[in-house]
Amino acid sequence: MEKQEMNVENNDMLSFEDFKTSVLDDYKIAVESRETGLLGRREVLTGKAKFGVFGDGKEIAQVVVARFFKPGDFRSGYYRDQTFAFATGMADIEQFFAQMYADADTVNEPHSGGRNMVSHFTTPNVDENGNWLSLVEMKNTASDMAPTAGQMPRALGLAFASKQFRNNPALQQEKYRHLSANGNEVCFATIGDAATSEGHFWEIINAAGVLQVPLAVFVWDDGYGISVPTVKQTTKGSISEALRGFQKDENTNGIDIYALKGWDYASMCETLETAIDKIRTTHVPAVFHIQEITQPQGHSTSGSQERYKSQARLQWERNWDCIKKMKEWMVQTGIANEEELAKIQLDAKQKVKECRNRAWANYINPIKEERQKAVALVNSIEVNNSTTKEKIASVVNELLANKEPLRKDILSTVAQVLEWVNYDKTIAADLMTYYQTKKKEWNELYDKYQYDEGAKSGLKVKAVAADILPNAGLINGFEILNKYFDQLFENNSSVIAFGEDLGKIGDVNQGFAGLQEKHGSERIFDTGIRELSIMGKGIGLALRGLRPIAEVQYLDYLLYALEPMSDDVASLHYRTAGKQSCPIIVRTRGHRLEGMFHSGSPMGMIVNALRGFYVCVPRNMTQAVGLYNALLKCNTPGLMIECLNGYRLKEKLPSNLLEYTVALGIPEIIREGSDVTIVSYGSVLRIIQEAAQRLAAMNIHCEIMDVQTLLPFDVDHAIKKSLEKTNRIVFVDEDVPGGAAAYMVNKVMEEQGGYRFLDVAPRTITGKNHKPAYGSDGDYFSKPNVEEIIDVIREMMAE
Repeated sequence: MEKQEMNVENNDMLSFEDFKTSVLDDYKIAVESRETGLLGRREVLTGKAKFGVFGDGKEIAQVVVARFFKPGDFRSGYYRDQTFAFATGMADIEQFFAQMYADADTVNEPHSGGRNMVSHFTTPNVDENGNWLSLVEMKNTASDMAPTAGQMPRALGLAFASKQFRNNPALQQEKYRHLSANGNEVCFATIGDAATSEGHFWEIINAAGVLQVPLAVFVWDDGYGISVPTVKQTTKGSISEALRGFQKDENTNGIDIYALKGWDYASMCETLETAIDKIRTTHVPAVFHIQEITQPQGHSTSGSQERYKSQARLQWERNWDCIKKMKEWMVQTGIANEEELAKIQLDAKQKVKECRNRAWANYINPIKEERQKAVALVNSIEVNNSTTKEKIASVVNELLANKEPLRKDILSTVAQVLEWVNYDKTIAADLMTYYQTKKKEWNELYDKYQYDEGAKSGLKVKAVAADILPNAGLINGFEILNKYFDQLFENNSSVIAFGEDLGKIGDVNQGFAGLQEKHGSERIFDTGIRELSIMGKGIGLALRGLRPIAEVQYLDYLLYALEPMSDDVASLHYRTAGKQSCPIIVRTRGHRLEGMFHSGSPMGMIVNALRGFYVCVPRNMTQAVGLYNALLKCNTPGLMIECLNGYRLKEKLPSNLLEYTVALGIPEIIREGSDVTIVSYGSVLRIIQEAAQRLAAMNIHCEIMDVQTLLPFDVDHAIKKSLEKTNRIVFVDEDVPGGAAAYMVNKVMEEQGGYRFLDVAPRTITGKNHKPAYGSDGDYFSKPNVEEIIDVIREMMAE
């Protein structure tokens, strides 16, 4: 009996020691994070780093949240989460400083390769060949970005993916086990209290409450949005109070709402343990309003909080600093004494300094080595002119005196020297070679990764011709799509499609008619009228290895979805230095119809906002099928714009719907001619074909080129080859003047050098400088028409 009691006592002691170690580990991470912020601020003020934004004041809340973040979970946060990143192992202090210095070496700065500001974290979701990693074994984060509340749409999607993995029968297969453990993964979203005023936040919270997805939203509330206090940001001065109507009841959907103190370590641990488990088990989302957060260093290094906070407020923040309060709690409860905690503080200072020093050395030493190479080459030049010698010596000395040289300083110095010696190869050949080599090499440091150029690049997808059988009949365009989607869902279990009216009625143009009933409401389903949420679902599903087709009903409404498409998806592969892929397909329909807000063609906006997407502009539904197949074979996001007025036009059904593939970036010549090249895409090609037919009767023969995709654009320069033959060119589209037509002119005239083959000035024929008017006459006079095209080409032929 005595022995048994002793074992119980020993077990209790072991349990307490484990608890103490765990708590002290959390405190150690919090202190190290604080020291990182303090030293980071000094790096900015001394000029080593350009900008600093830190998570000071949130350390204790974030180490607590990190305790419940498990392998397989995803974070979708913002730039105040450095402590969370350190606590979960997603990042370390040395990487943090490397990012502050914009170190372009991905070994030193793996999160963005020097592309993103500090505290913007990334974990990979694909390997170097574009294959999906075992996300279920990793602690994952979506790549951070700066736009306030921009993390919310994808957070919904990352959580929604767990619901799909749990409830979608098509995903209950062994091949998806590396992506999810039966949907047990939680998405942890973080957001500053002021950013909850954004529409993104409210739309996503509403959608999460409707959908019931495992989303845990942590609102860090430090009482201010930069200088504006919460009472001027939020109804009732409290986001948890403002959200009370969303509270889930026993017989309703909704969310759970918690209000916690950011300095109360023990209380947060107790609450979050059961709350996160509930989210993980039941998929009921929750908002955690973390109040009484302080901000010891203010908003960022670009301003001083003393300008807008009273002395009383600043004193309150010092008194209620979370690290100070946790220290007091540990001393009071006997977990640690002052001496132990002082040693942790001292060790943290030393560790952070060592990490800073290594990060700086790793960043600056290679640049200094390059400087020495450049200087040696400059000094090897034999110059006779004394004035030139003095100028060269001056810039060399200036470069050598620079304690923190940049690559641009080296290139600029070398360029000036080359200018002063008139690019004389007899004395400066080696320096010229060095300049060209380094200019190319260093440009590539920042130009690479906009698109996936690896094994899953869309440009490596080969064309497969449509097999049209001799007895193939003509059917409606929407029927082509319907038969294709039916076969696609039969053969590819990773594909999921959703949008307004897409499920039950099969979309407004019947491309999915009857397919929800056949393939299930978990794979093909309706959404509310909330384009941000539609896009967020698609982004999250794609980040977790699935192949979503997210529909925005009309091209005009793409504006509602454009922010996450542009800021998040389009830049993702670039800002993660190729570590993350998001193969979403955004489906929409547009171009000419007869209505101001249903006939838009804002393609200039799209090609400029969505560099990083493939933008597909098929002229008919058969071509759309071939482009869908191409997109599904690569990891690059794609936008598919179907022709709104083409669904009931007759087409022949290919017998190889799943194999037929249109190569991306390869124009198709749809009419041969020798007098003028017409470059266009989409619905207006039918107008152009009619005009070309009438011009042929006048002995004017047009070559019509359908670009098929605007991004990528004519990668083999086929349009230039046509222009070499015709010596005349006109670009036609339905966008406003200076829109996508101007983009095409830039591509062909400047990039391809097409100007060298012109006999007359190139022309653009576009929509008018306003939205298209309603009705048939409104369409005729607002968009390119047959007669206008004929008149312009006749004028060109007469020159």
